[in-house]
Parts: sequence; C-alpha cells; structure tokens
Amino acid sequence: MAVRVLAIINCIILAIGNCGGPLIMRLYFNNGGNRIWFSTFLETAGFPIIFIPLLFSYINRRSSNDGSENTSFFLIKPRLLIAAIIIGILSGFDNYLYAYGIAYLPVSTAALIIASQLAFIAIFSYFMVSHKFTPYTINAVVLLTVGAAVLGMHTETDKPVLETHKQYITGFLMTVAAAVMYAFILPLVELAYQKAKQPLSYTLVLEVQLILCIFASIVSLIGMFIAGDFKALPIEAKEFKLGEAMFYVVIVFSAIIWQGFFLGAIGLIFCASSLVSGIMISVLLPITEVLAVVFYHEKFQAEKGLSLALSLWGFVSYFYGEIKSDKDKKRIQQETELASLSSTVSEC
Repeated sequence: MAVRVLAIINCIILAIGNCGGPLIMRLYFNNGGNRIWFSTFLETAGFPIIFIPLLFSYINRRSSNDGSENTSFFLIKPRLLIAAIIIGILSGFDNYLYAYGIAYLPVSTAALIIASQLAFIAIFSYFMVSHKFTPYTINAVVLLTVGAAVLGMHTETDKPVLETHKQYITGFLMTVAAAVMYAFILPLVELAYQKAKQPLSYTLVLEVQLILCIFASIVSLIGMFIAGDFKALPIEAKEFKLGEAMFYVVIVFSAIIWQGFFLGAIGLIFCASSLVSGIMISVLLPITEVLAVVFYHEKFQAEKGLSLALSLWGFVSYFYGEIKSDKDKKRIQQETELASLSSTVSEC
C-alpha cells in the first residue's frame, strides 16, 4: 500500500513537471531569453529542495535509533555514488540537447518528439535490465517511431516566426537526440539500483537524485562559463519583455517545476520501472499539447494530429500488452501454486 501511495505521489509530481517544465522554458525563450546553457542549468538547479525531505528522513532515523550506532545523514555507498555521478554528467548534456530543442521548436512539436522516447526506453530496457519484448511492445516501438518521423514532414509550416529553417531542423534533431539519450538514462538508473548492493529505500532514491542533479548542474555551469552566460544574464534580465522582476520569477519557478519532473521520473523507477516512467511521460502528451495550443496559440497541423494519434495508439498498444502480460504471469503463478498444493496433498 505504501509503495502504491508513493507511486501516485510521484505520478502527480511528474505530471506537473512534465507539463509545466517545457511551457515555462518556452516562456523564457518567447520573451527575450536566449541563453541555452542557462536554461539547461535551470532544469536541475532546484536540487537544494531535496535536502528538506532528506533532513526529515535523517531526523526520523535518528529518533528511531537506540543509540547503539551513529546515524549517518547519507545512506548512499561508493558503488551507487559513482553511478549517480556518471548519470548526472550524462543528464547535464541531455538537458542541453532538450533546452536547445525547446529554444527553436514549438512546445507541441517537442512534446511529440519526446513521446517517442518510450520506443527507445523499451529497446534499451531489453538489453540493459532484461525487460522482455512482446508483439505489443514491438507494435508500440514502430508506431512511436513513425509518429516522430511524421513530424519531419512539411516542417516549414510549423517553424516559429523569426527562425531560420536551419535553426528549426537543428532544434528538431537535438530534441530527437535528447529523447534517445534520456531513454538510455532511465534504464541506466534502474540498472544502477539493481547493482547497488545495498538496501533500496526512497531516502536512497532522493540521495541519488540529489547527486545526479548536482553533477548535471556542474556540467551546465561549465557550459554557462564557456558561453559567457554570467556576463549576459544581468543584461537579459533588464531587457526581458515581461519585466526584470518577472524574469527572476520565471527562472525560480522553472527550477522548482523541473526538479519535480526529475524527482517524479526517478521515483517512479524505484516504485515500478523505467518503462513505467516512460509510459507516464507519454500519457501526459495530450495534456502538454492542449496547454501549448491554449497558452501559446501554437498551430496544430495535420502532421501533428497524425503524430499524436500514432503516439497514443502506440501507448495503448504497449499498455494493453503490459496488462495482458501481468495477467498471464499471475495465472501461471496460481497454476504453479495449485499444482504444488495438489502434489503435497497426494503425498499425504
């Protein structure tokens, strides 16, 4: 029951981050922001928030301790720590790819491309954490891949004003690369949990998220230094179309909302699997699409409609396959238990 409640909480946090993150990032770019490495930094800059639940967890463990041993603030051991550092560095570069895509693509287009990551997650999960392929999984992979490819057609009609065709295509390819890389990162996190060689708890998951975000932020800060963002940001804040005060409001909320996305995604891997996390992101696709059209009046051409339909079809196919697979596993388990019980009775 506790795991189920935790999974629901993570789903809610992920939903807020997944839908709100790209919208507020696009708000920054639409109103004069153009620092991509800075936007990358904001995706993980909210990591200090994680210290709050970690502090409560530490206080709880310390009060439960009978005094026979010291209570450590951190539970993570070197093996998982190294894995978290590596994943954090990879996440830093993946966040840059995504921020670059959002800078030059409409939110609705970027969301459809990112939804295709479920196909890549299924492939990487098969090789990395031994998730089995089923006909439904293969069908979902094909549909999601085709759905992303459809978006490449007639791109000029979707190109935002004042952007070149080259910028749009580069943003498109960067977003595809971000989807593939994040699809690799999610099963990599699951693999790190499996190979951790220490008891897993939600506190440990929070520690992994903290370390991951710290090192992703370090990558972003290095990129900001090289790109000259530190000198450019004060000028950008003064010239922000919504006003200097709103500039800082946007970046603070951006950091908080994005932290919710990553925390929800990593939490769902702990509660279920990397595939479930990817499915949840795909489920939220229509909501992100509607919000982008409502708030930014983005065009919704036939290509986007077809891509959305294919993505939803792929999700339904995959989800149905997972439900059917779970039912088959339960049926086989019950038959095995009955056979074992019958054998025991006959021996008596």
